[in-house]
Amino acid sequence: MLQTQVGYAGGTKINPSYHDLGDHTETIRIYYDPGKVSYEQLLEIFWTNHDPFARSWSKQYKSVIFYHNEEQKKLALETRTRLEEKLKQKIYTEIVPENRFYPAEDYHQKYYLRNSKELMHLFRGIYPADADFVASTAAARINGYLGGYGKSTELEKDLTATELRPETVKKLLALLNGRHH
Repeated sequence: MLQTQVGYAGGTKINPSYHDLGDHTETIRIYYDPGKVSYEQLLEIFWTNHDPFARSWSKQYKSVIFYHNEEQKKLALETRTRLEEKLKQKIYTEIVPENRFYPAEDYHQKYYLRNSKELMHLFRGIYPADADFVASTAAARINGYLGGYGKSTELEKDLTATELRPETVKKLLALLNGRHH
């Protein structure tokens, strides 16, 4: 994964916001390198990290995959069918074309990371502009880690491969290790 961005999609309202969502669904856009991870691998992560068998109780929070082309649609449908057949349960996750994605407000981006004052202080020194912070691969990785996804050994390897300088990676890891002990 290179970047993540939360936002709204699937509806007709122009320029939705968190407090005026209209008929959109809250969603996440993932920018990834297909040379490192396939779309099918991302789908497998999706299927195992939520309950696709629960009916959505609102349009805002429904389970949905927004695809961008026919290949993505085909893979999403195939993986959904395989999971239904394997577990012999109906999946309620919708698979629909993305008509337009609207980024959520800044305060929703990298939510877990924004809730750490010491980490945000360090990130603000690296990325003074919010758009650069949101677009940062390192911010995406740390936000996911803070949300409970990934192991510290994976994070260290991932951060070393980002745009950050080695001394910055060491500072981030030291702060993160201090939070989890």
